[in-house]
Amino acid sequence: MKQKLVMLLLGTAGALAACGPAPTPQQQAARQHEIACLGGTLGGALIGGAIGNQFGGGSGKTILTAAGAAAGGFEGQRYAC
Repeated sequence: MKQKLVMLLLGTAGALAACGPAPTPQQQAARQHEIACLGGTLGGALIGGAIGNQFGGGSGKTILTAAGAAAGGFEGQRYAC
């Protein structure tokens, strides 16, 4: 019963969202830019964290993983945006 109600609500929300105004070309370009920025940031953080995880041991490994993820996210954002 709950699953049917959730599906009905999601379907209704999707149908109503489709009835909204079409985005302008400027809005589409801005959205694509935001997605590229987010993708670059997340990709950089993932790669940086993976590289940082290869070094150290114990709590040092955790610190290097976090530092690598932060640095990778920063550089990924700088590159993509």
